[in-house]
Amino acid sequence: MKLKFNSNLDYQKESISSIADIFKGQIPAQSNFTVSAMTDKVGTEGKLITDLGIGNKLELDEDDILKNVREIQLRNGLKPSTSVDLGRKHFKFTIEMETGTGKTYVYLRTIFELNSKYGFTKFVIVVPSVAIKEGVVKSIDIMTEHFKRLYANVIFKDYEYKSQKLDIIRDFATSDNIRIMIMTIQSINKDTNVINVDNEKTNGIKPIEFIKETNPIVIIDEPQSVAGTQNGKESIESLNPLCTVGYSATHKDKYNLMFRLDAVDAYERQLVKQIEVASVFSKDHNNAAYIKFISVSNSKSQIKAKLEIGKWDAKKGTIVRRSKEYKKGDDLYELSDNRDVYKGYQITEINAKEGDEYVCFVGHEPMKLGEVRGEIDDDIIKRTQIRKTIEEHLNKDLKLKKEGIKVLSLFFIDKVANYRTMDKDGNVQKGKYAIWFEEEYKKTVMNPKYKTLFNDVDIETEAELVHGGYFAQDKKGKLKDTSGLTQADEDAHNLIMTDKEKLLSFDTKLKFIFSHSALREGWDNPNVFQICTLNETKSEMKKRQEIGRGLRLAVNQDGERVYGFRVNTLTVMANESYEDFARKLQSEYEEDEGIRFGIVEKHSFANIIISKDGGSTYLEQERSEEIYNHLKKCKYVDDKGKITDKLRNDLKEQKVDIPEEFKIVEDEIIYKLKKLSGNLNIKNAEDKKQIKLNKMRYLSPEFKELWDRIKYKTTYSVNFDSNELINKCAEEIKRSLNISKAKIIYSKAEIDITKAGMVTEENNRYSDDIEEPNFIFPDIITFLQNQTNLTRRTLVEILKKSERLDDFRKNPQQFMDEAASIIKRKMRLMIVDGIKYKKVGDDKYYAQELFETEELYGYLSKNMIGSKKSVYDYIIYDSDVEAQFAKKFEKNDSVRMYIKLPDWFKVPTPLGSYNPDWAVFIEKDNAEKLYFVVETKGNILAGELREREYKKIQCGHKHFAALGNDVVFKETDSFEKFIENV
Repeated sequence: MKLKFNSNLDYQKESISSIADIFKGQIPAQSNFTVSAMTDKVGTEGKLITDLGIGNKLELDEDDILKNVREIQLRNGLKPSTSVDLGRKHFKFTIEMETGTGKTYVYLRTIFELNSKYGFTKFVIVVPSVAIKEGVVKSIDIMTEHFKRLYANVIFKDYEYKSQKLDIIRDFATSDNIRIMIMTIQSINKDTNVINVDNEKTNGIKPIEFIKETNPIVIIDEPQSVAGTQNGKESIESLNPLCTVGYSATHKDKYNLMFRLDAVDAYERQLVKQIEVASVFSKDHNNAAYIKFISVSNSKSQIKAKLEIGKWDAKKGTIVRRSKEYKKGDDLYELSDNRDVYKGYQITEINAKEGDEYVCFVGHEPMKLGEVRGEIDDDIIKRTQIRKTIEEHLNKDLKLKKEGIKVLSLFFIDKVANYRTMDKDGNVQKGKYAIWFEEEYKKTVMNPKYKTLFNDVDIETEAELVHGGYFAQDKKGKLKDTSGLTQADEDAHNLIMTDKEKLLSFDTKLKFIFSHSALREGWDNPNVFQICTLNETKSEMKKRQEIGRGLRLAVNQDGERVYGFRVNTLTVMANESYEDFARKLQSEYEEDEGIRFGIVEKHSFANIIISKDGGSTYLEQERSEEIYNHLKKCKYVDDKGKITDKLRNDLKEQKVDIPEEFKIVEDEIIYKLKKLSGNLNIKNAEDKKQIKLNKMRYLSPEFKELWDRIKYKTTYSVNFDSNELINKCAEEIKRSLNISKAKIIYSKAEIDITKAGMVTEENNRYSDDIEEPNFIFPDIITFLQNQTNLTRRTLVEILKKSERLDDFRKNPQQFMDEAASIIKRKMRLMIVDGIKYKKVGDDKYYAQELFETEELYGYLSKNMIGSKKSVYDYIIYDSDVEAQFAKKFEKNDSVRMYIKLPDWFKVPTPLGSYNPDWAVFIEKDNAEKLYFVVETKGNILAGELREREYKKIQCGHKHFAALGNDVVFKETDSFEKFIENV
């Protein structure tokens, strides 16, 4: 089985262009499609020729870069950068992408995009650990075929830097093709590293000098770990980068943020699995003296121990656990409101010495820091976690195996010995977790509901084969607890990363994986559906680290991603309450990603599109700040931009005060405010409920009438007038193309010797326009042909009619980029305008019986409401807008029947399949029968819907019109608007 990759995901293309467009206007290096105007200069434009090799050469100055950067940030709704932000020694940029959304794919494809557009060839990827390095190397391996198809068999080579193989350094520097070096920060951050020392294998030159002279574009994977310290920053600077681009979900320093896809965005767009938390923890276990030793403080006056104990709460009428600092002499019996179980627990000594912290009580054993006493046996909790994880796994297996999806479960453990041990003779023995797992597995699979999964299977053998561990080993083969950064970890990761695709196959028995710290980062198998952390106490691993290994969307046996929350749900088996887990996770999102839940910022409205002079433009920063100040004046936000209850109430009652001058974009402003006042949507596994078919509704004449009108399939063809396309493209190029001249850049730098090597610091730079530049003029027609797939004849006509070809001489690449962008935009509009749908025939349709095979699950308190007018007893909704529609469908007397259209009901479009929201049957005045397919959005204005989504909706109109059958397709953002216009 080979993983397949989708090259047309909107958010990934947006991220890639957000870096590629920084260099818009850069003269490209010579390519296969260039024609030289100066034979003595062939191949030098856009390339840096040095004594040690060939490098990247930047033709733009700082003003050009800053202009491009601010345009991209405005487009993406981000805070605009200033000249100070760009970086003193090299340009620094940041991309923020949530774990599981294809960060590695994006930065690898960005490399090929930068080469395709500008001819840059030298790239270094710096990672924080061996684990991530192995992941990147494996990713390049499995994506190579995909990239070669996408970029016309591009020639490239990647290297995993190892100090024993310095010959790769020379090839990296001297090659004229794309070269990608992957290295850990540990390999370059010390003066004693091989790369920083003179070496005879590189003719007495420090190997790092070869890299420095190429002026590489440095991609930093997880920069908060790579360059989070001064030493890390200096090590990156020692590579002499043309620029750095940091990719992470949790940046510490956000240098010139160019694109942001945070946790909230990823969930809203269903680009990662949804999370549900199944909790295993003790409750009402108050029959012993519960004490948890949390910490020690040592002030000048006295030493105190922070303890959690169980106290009587008169208001709640029960025992609650509270933590507080106690001093020597305190009596826990008195401080617990005289609970008998604490008699004798008077503190006699507190030791604050680091590494030896303890607290002593009268007549009881001392407690060490982190110890818990009086809690239910921890082994009972962990064994229950294992059993519940097996049950969740098998339940998903029943549902997903028939869809070709293999289910994996991941257990994090804190001690390898709890899973595998060695006896004195060196024989591997099962630890307690392995023994418990096999015992619980054999019990669980005997449940008759799982019978179909285990036909003709020897359960005894199966129980041993389905689980395995990945741990680092020492030279004697002994398993070890490690940090994830050692050579032993590298060996463990070679195994798990090499077997990544094999593990996804039904042919491989392994399904349950036990691991120590080695899997904390870098392992990105997409089919992890359960994560269980087995620790001696509560998990100290960050929640984001914990769930990060399971967020990626599932892959089927054909190697294809499967989309939608119906399939993609990650169950976290937590040893704490659902509320505590959700609260801590949200706190980490705020701390690590800087997500400011419920916060409006001054630039929040800058990228709203407004019509102006027959065209469209952005609202921009200054006008956005005016709106922000108005919100503060109305007490809708506080001094820090936090949304107040006043705004929430006014949003609910639809009476938000918007200034008269912004009424033209009022709907867009309201839409953004609603989105900004949202929150993370984490599900409680205890609320999970299967949706059942409402047989009475399903078999009713109303449903049959409605379904028989919309069930048919269509095919489409696209026709548009070539002359009209030529005229529209030419007119837009003539009107809106803005080309600036190329420049000669002068720069001067001082050389400084640091621990990281020789570093150059620029102290002067300026530019002059080139009046008659000696360009290597690219073949513009071939370039545009590759970008648009139009014929050469059509492209020549467009350029001639635009009357702007003289500007091509000013800056060829900028001209080509902007012309290609305009042509593609016009083509997308005309494709939808010219599409025609035709009903395939009466024998091609979605059968009503498909509803009987659908397995649906929802969460009572999160995403489902009861229904009496649909074919199911509950409606599962994806947004508050859908929830409001469902409630109003239920209450409105004229709505006789409605369906939330299942995700297998798809309308074909040139932009991918489209799944409408609702089908509705209305009986008006007890006589006239009306049938609708309804698309509901928070805002139906084209400017606020993503262009691709808007175009799909337009295709929906034409599909249902082609069916006839008296079906009307409508889009609306309000039930009232819909029903009033019936």
